[in-house]
Amino acid sequence: MENYHDDAYALQILTQLLADGRTAPLYEVLVEEKELTPGANMYSSNSELAGEITLQVRGYSGIDLNDALAGVEEAFARYEENGFTEQDLERVKSGIETRFYTGLSSVLGKAFQLAQYNIFAGDPGYINQDIQKTLDVTLDDVNRVYEQYIKGKDYVATSFVPRGEADLALAGSVEAEIETEQIVQGAEGEDFILPEDTEYERTPSSFDRSEEPPYGSEPEISVPQVWTSELSNGLDVYGIENRELPLVQFNIRIDGGLLVENSDKVGVSNLLADVMTRGTANKTPAELEQAIDLLGASINVSSGRQYFTISGNTLARNYDATLDLVEEILLEPRWDEREFDLAKQSVLSRIAQQQSNPNSIATNEFNKLLYGDGHILSFSSLGTEESVESITLDDLKAYYEDYINPSVATYHIAGAINQSNAVASLSDLESRWESSPVNIPEFEFPEPPAQSRVYFYDVPNASQSVLRIGYLAMPETDDDYYPATVMNYILGGGGFASRLTQELREGKGYTYGIRSGFSGSSLPGPFSVSSGVRSNITFEAVELIRDIMADYPDTFTEQDLDNTQSFLLKSNARAFETLGAKLGILQTMSANGWSADYINAQQDVVREMSREEISELAGEYANPDRMYYVIVGDARTQLKRLSGLGYGEPVLLND
Repeated sequence: MENYHDDAYALQILTQLLADGRTAPLYEVLVEEKELTPGANMYSSNSELAGEITLQVRGYSGIDLNDALAGVEEAFARYEENGFTEQDLERVKSGIETRFYTGLSSVLGKAFQLAQYNIFAGDPGYINQDIQKTLDVTLDDVNRVYEQYIKGKDYVATSFVPRGEADLALAGSVEAEIETEQIVQGAEGEDFILPEDTEYERTPSSFDRSEEPPYGSEPEISVPQVWTSELSNGLDVYGIENRELPLVQFNIRIDGGLLVENSDKVGVSNLLADVMTRGTANKTPAELEQAIDLLGASINVSSGRQYFTISGNTLARNYDATLDLVEEILLEPRWDEREFDLAKQSVLSRIAQQQSNPNSIATNEFNKLLYGDGHILSFSSLGTEESVESITLDDLKAYYEDYINPSVATYHIAGAINQSNAVASLSDLESRWESSPVNIPEFEFPEPPAQSRVYFYDVPNASQSVLRIGYLAMPETDDDYYPATVMNYILGGGGFASRLTQELREGKGYTYGIRSGFSGSSLPGPFSVSSGVRSNITFEAVELIRDIMADYPDTFTEQDLDNTQSFLLKSNARAFETLGAKLGILQTMSANGWSADYINAQQDVVREMSREEISELAGEYANPDRMYYVIVGDARTQLKRLSGLGYGEPVLLND
């Protein structure tokens, strides 16, 4: 049905009840009982005239999709027999309400919703009716729309299986006719020039849209007021109070992650993060999930390259109850062998997917070159098949005992809560989470290459090449880091304003998107240029990227400087409006030891930047002759041509 139809609200809730959470029929059957998939995704999407319901299941390697379909049918039959409870309905509504308010946290989010309501509901003030219609949905409504729109209805089913394993597809499937683009050299020329006399119908408007509105003056940046505290167990606390919406976002960020792992057991912190949300000592996985959902909250545990993080997002009225669950997850782990096995199976499935994903391959190979063989940061935080297979539940317990510690942790919180209440809410965590010394190792980091070299990873018959070009640069705390970020705006950090986009996308049509940038933290991070290009112009694209970087110091103009300063100074006016952005400020402060005034200091850097400084920074930090060039694509047609870059014969990485 169309947008904002009365039945759309019940269908949205129905699809979530069927698929989301451990008590959902699709999860119970497909994941828990039959172990066919790590999860099912079902959703209802609506447009101006009509909508559609989509169900997606990605089976584990070797799974017959007919078994998955049988599981889906069994799950639907289970729902028809047992139905849902009022508590099930309440937990889904609570989550929708929280996400509704979160979507309004930015100016763009508000503007989008106003326009959406005006176009499709005929009333820009439809906001209150919108959320109320969700809250008014009953179980009778849910059952009715299932009978009306899903049960017994015809559907289109697609199967995607590995090449040569068509027997895993749904019975009766007809092979799709797919036209594969041939990799033909010399076929890259395309005309992207629109004739000047092309006629088109202008959109009716109350004002002249052909005239660009005048630029306003530089807005005054209002840096959020930050408060800090420290608990007796060593936990540092950073906060920002903001009461625009009835929401609170927070996280506990613990030093560690991949950085403290053993190279033989890479992936242990990632597995620990997964297992910690699979129940607690006093709650089964289903009970924990239901407790979170009934609050309309989300609690996530993740582990990255440098941090282990527990994060939460909740309605302000439910903050204390949400934090109680976070404390239970953090301090009372379940250590369930079955859940550990399921988590390991899920990670191994993701690793297998990455091995056939050119973007993941490019990222992993690039990191190996940046950091060198054996360096812990050269690995993916997921681990490898070999390392994950070797990890035991005891390894997770050892990581937990050694590194999950308040002495290396920071609590960040932003939203509708003041300092005194936020600090008071942490009293249990302060008394129960005991501190002890933690050793975070220090590492040597390699210098950039003395001269550029080209590396190629072969994906036979690939119709696209993935590019990663760059080197290991500097940490965010380096004096040149932010000035270099300013320098990069016109090069490749400014979207459609950047030269890389203007030349490779708009001018040549080589790619849909390309960007460059620095990604340092408190540790050195890479400067990189990343893109995916049509395979038959791989050499031309890489050559053009190299030439743009080489010419950049001498061709950066005063107009480029004006554009850079105008965008960076004015865009910061709304850079800190969401709670997520405010948490970002707090995380930057705590990680780097900065005060909140760093924002104004960066504004001053932009104002005082000169064309000569940009040129000098570009020559030093965007030098194309001191970079690794990693290309993932079809070696048969593209490898030899890359020797024409002048960086020697390309090195084939998977020979």
